[in-house]
Amino acid sequence: MQHAAAIVGAAVTEVGKVYGRSGRSFAAEAVRLAVADAGLTLADVDGLLINTGKAGGVDLTLARRLGLRDLRVLSEVNAFGASAGIMVAQAAAAVLSGTAEVVVCVFADAPRQPGDSSGAAYRASSLQATGFRSAETAAGFTSVNHRYALAASRYLNHYRIPQDHLGAVAVSQRAWAVDNPMAQMRTPLTLDDYHRSRWIVEPLHLLDCCLVSNGGAAVVVTTPERAADLAQPPVRVLGWGQSHPGYILERGSDFGLVTGAASAGPAALKMAGLTPADIDLRQIYDCYTYTVLVTLEDYGFCGKGEAGELAASGALAPGGTLPTNTGGGQLSAFYLWGMTPLIEAVTQIRGHAGVRQVPRHETAIVSGNGGILDHHATLVLGGV
Repeated sequence: MQHAAAIVGAAVTEVGKVYGRSGRSFAAEAVRLAVADAGLTLADVDGLLINTGKAGGVDLTLARRLGLRDLRVLSEVNAFGASAGIMVAQAAAAVLSGTAEVVVCVFADAPRQPGDSSGAAYRASSLQATGFRSAETAAGFTSVNHRYALAASRYLNHYRIPQDHLGAVAVSQRAWAVDNPMAQMRTPLTLDDYHRSRWIVEPLHLLDCCLVSNGGAAVVVTTPERAADLAQPPVRVLGWGQSHPGYILERGSDFGLVTGAASAGPAALKMAGLTPADIDLRQIYDCYTYTVLVTLEDYGFCGKGEAGELAASGALAPGGTLPTNTGGGQLSAFYLWGMTPLIEAVTQIRGHAGVRQVPRHETAIVSGNGGILDHHATLVLGGV
């Protein structure tokens, strides 16, 4: 894997409760910042992969907005939270095949509006089923939160996991966020604080759920030869994999118990020639605390039903043996779909994480999860 493609630029715009800007504006800024971070110019870019969030409005016309010409790769990619990992994999394949040389992957969204709750961006109307499946709507499954609560409830009940183990994930990630200047939530959190937070849909408290943010992020992928002479330490793309399980809600389904991570993770690790024991950092898609636990298990960092004990022991927190979501993740830092874990992995591998820098940071696994466990993408990244 010495001839691996490399991430050479990475950037995040102002993120959080940032109003008065469109997704297009955030996307354009993120691309410019990431290209400058790499020590390149927009004239060097010959590939652009675009992922737009809930609010939409970011499309192929972004290339024209940026003044990009003679592109050899241009596409919109959407597998929701799995999109970032898929874009990087496609960019890596493009530069290694000679299809393009410098490919930018960008995500941007602006779903939050002044005065609205964070949940307003993901209202029930867009998730109401029709036809035969309208029975789900009639039963009350009218939001992302309802459907993830069903998955989390099945997981907790099946493995007899206490609520405290979900809380331990929220507490450990907040401990990381305290030292992340980009994080939206930096006040230390206790398990009692977690339990006092209001219910959203049992078994999910408010602090089990990710933030909703406005902003954009981008990374630049290029060849190993080009990466050697650029401004930042290259972060090698060692392996990738994706999975789309196609769960059905009926007896015998693994919904909630096993996710696409169980196949995408081993595929990415096999491509990289590594095992879970070789991974220094885990940047796990944490739309909910539950997804952190089930993904760690499906990636092979522990047995099924055992990740909660790891969280409760402090293994995932600062100073722990399995540092996980070291920027605070989507629960406490910011929510830019799959770009959140990806940006933190690049920052850590470069050694640019400041106070929260993990001593061992040569390898990282990055997960992306889209839909209601419908899509999964995994990247394995490494330093020079």
